Amino acid sequence: MYRRIRDLREDADLNQTKIAQYLGMSQTGYSKYETGENDIPTAVLIKLARFYNTSIDYLLGETDRKERYTNKKEKT
Repeated sequence: MYRRIRDLREDADLNQTKIAQYLGMSQTGYSKYETGENDIPTAVLIKLARFYNTSIDYLLGETDRKERYTNKKEKT
């Protein structure tokens, strides 16, 4: 999981400070999520999934599909 949030951040050409600001926390605190020193709270996982437009399952390593699941029915 920790590698995935780092890879997503780097792929978006963002630094830890920018993501930490978005999350309303310090860069040091966010850095500890990327290194696995601290577990990521559910609320932060939700924010990161929304920010990167991916699923929490992807962030947690439960799937390799980055797409978010939506429960919206398609109009026919």
